[in-house]
Amino acid sequence: MSNLIVLPILIPLFTAVAGLFAWKSLRLQRWISLAGSAGLLAVTTQILITASSGEILVLQASNWPAPFGITLVVDIFSAFMLLLGGIIGLATNVYSLRSVGPGRVAFGYYPLCQILMMGVSGAFLTGDLFNLYVWFEVLLIASFVLMALGGERPQLEGALKYVTLNLLSSAVFLVGVGILYAVTGTLNMGDLSRAMPNIPVGLSNTLATLFLVAFGIKAAIFPLFFWLPSSYHTPPAAVSALFAGLLTKVGVYALIRAFTLLFTQDIGFTHGLIVAISGLTMLTGVLGAVAQSEFRRILSFHIISQIGYMIMGLGLYTPLALAGSVFYIVHHIIVKTNLFLVAGIVHQMRGSYQLKKLGGMYQYPLLAILFLIPAFSLAGVPPLSGFFAKLALARSGLATGDYAIVAVALLVSLLTMFSMTKIWGEVFWKPSPEPEQEGRGPGPTADEVVRILLLPVSILAAITVALGLGAETIFALAVRAAEQLLDPSAYVNAVMRQ
Repeated sequence: MSNLIVLPILIPLFTAVAGLFAWKSLRLQRWISLAGSAGLLAVTTQILITASSGEILVLQASNWPAPFGITLVVDIFSAFMLLLGGIIGLATNVYSLRSVGPGRVAFGYYPLCQILMMGVSGAFLTGDLFNLYVWFEVLLIASFVLMALGGERPQLEGALKYVTLNLLSSAVFLVGVGILYAVTGTLNMGDLSRAMPNIPVGLSNTLATLFLVAFGIKAAIFPLFFWLPSSYHTPPAAVSALFAGLLTKVGVYALIRAFTLLFTQDIGFTHGLIVAISGLTMLTGVLGAVAQSEFRRILSFHIISQIGYMIMGLGLYTPLALAGSVFYIVHHIIVKTNLFLVAGIVHQMRGSYQLKKLGGMYQYPLLAILFLIPAFSLAGVPPLSGFFAKLALARSGLATGDYAIVAVALLVSLLTMFSMTKIWGEVFWKPSPEPEQEGRGPGPTADEVVRILLLPVSILAAITVALGLGAETIFALAVRAAEQLLDPSAYVNAVMRQ
């Protein structure tokens, strides 16, 4: 069964290669990519089912024992992330069938998406810090080309900002990896977990700060987030949705993995710092969203704000808090991807993302409902998934006496609701400022949009509702994931005995 965990890397790789062989047939590229994405979802579903039994799945490449070989590891947390990657990959692939034009497809859009998914899956699977760096670079290269594909000036400007700061992150990460290897002689995370207590606390805190900066840039935490709102609104809607759902979450995953498995010697310093950063990330992100008047820029700033909630649980560092973070990541990936897809549909039907140029979308009640579901979930309205995620984090903050961060989290929820209602009022509720413009935007007619583009949006909205109604079951699994993170002995033993 452990051999199963290499498939989330191999399936996107072989799908990308097959897509390259079908270079001259755009239609065949689309269907190959769709089949590969469906296969990835099927495999990651089976991986989560297997991991939910409590077994840590480990694969040592070529049977080289840890810490000498390449290690792939899956616990409940990484299995969750793999499944979410499979869901988002398939949803954006279906959406791309109608929304991505032949020009981009002809330049390798679908193989690039598969390479990106390979990098994301590799980051969630690796049990080695240097290989984590490698997978970061794989997804960085693929995401940079996807962002620049098409050659439009806003895209190129956004792509340059994106790649420059992420290369800085990679450089800081590589420095941290080098120092860590110099003092421990290993980069296997299971082996490092046993070696870290022998490092002086001052050196450990210095290394923790380096990794916090490196992963923090990729996760877009305060004050390292400036690249995100400058870049995520520039590419096509399907690419924006794929990035919004997954890329920053790879950074959050790395933070949670590093600060539960490696840097736990001085929790008062490291995790206290994370709590403070989480509050500032929430506030700056939501205030940025409130100030915007462009659909995708509002959503981009909300990514930053919501990252604050995800690392809040890591900073509080209790079983309930970490479970809240895991549940919040699950909720957010589905919701944020869906909101970007809805924004893309509005653009297809109206030809703009500027709120003042939009309006009159109330005449499409299904689209309006499909916007309200993820919007209300993002704001934390019961009984949707966002409410239960925020409730868990608030309860954990009150239990540990961190009243300030709880107050910030509640205030940010109110401001999130305000910015979502601003979008609702401008896009759906008010009359269209230019009624004759309706249906004249680039892309298909309204009927075709409802028939094709609303399919993945509807499925993601249904998942959001299901996460809320089935919160008890999902949260129980998140609690078990948190227990594995807080007590990494099972992870370490599984890796080192192979």
